[in-house]
Amino acid sequence: MARVKNGAVTKARHKKVLKEAKGYFGSKHRLYKTAKEQLMHSGQYAFRDRKQKKRDFRKLWITRINAACRQNDISYSRFIEGLTKAGVEVNRKMLSEIAINDPKMFSEFVKVAKDGKAGKITRMTEVIGREVTISGKTEKKDAKKEVATETKKVEAKDTKEEKNKAVDYSKMTVAELKEVAAKKKISVTGLKKAEIITALEK
Repeated sequence: MARVKNGAVTKARHKKVLKEAKGYFGSKHRLYKTAKEQLMHSGQYAFRDRKQKKRDFRKLWITRINAACRQNDISYSRFIEGLTKAGVEVNRKMLSEIAINDPKMFSEFVKVAKDGKAGKITRMTEVIGREVTISGKTEKKDAKKEVATETKKVEAKDTKEEKNKAVDYSKMTVAELKEVAAKKKISVTGLKKAEIITALEK
């Protein structure tokens, strides 16, 4: 029986590892043992830093926003608090880009944040509120009135729907049924539960 050698397979595996380690310092790209060890560590660092990269960018964006906020006489934390109260949903990446490329637009965001912190703009007026801060105070009041009327209409619809829903008297106790009958001014003395339900449903 012929002797089986695995030299070709081993050589191919070594070449594969050394190819991946190309450019590493010193023996880490020349010797198989050190190259393999370094590749294992490199993989661990890459896995860790894929997550760390997101945190580092967020820190950078916050630093840029904070610098722009200080120029507009407001702190970063109060700026973000004001925007959340005003219902403005712009992520930190976009805010940092606006702070760098369009300082005037950023100052408008600061005004919205200040109004939101003061309670002048709420989440209900988020869409209209952003337009209002640019156009003027008179329009802001009108926008709030429109939102208030819309909310009242919705509440009125909800109350009508609740009234229209049929009450399930079968799940109620006799004492509860008698209370409902007393409110509706229906006499149910000496009647059984089924009879009280039929009297209430009329």
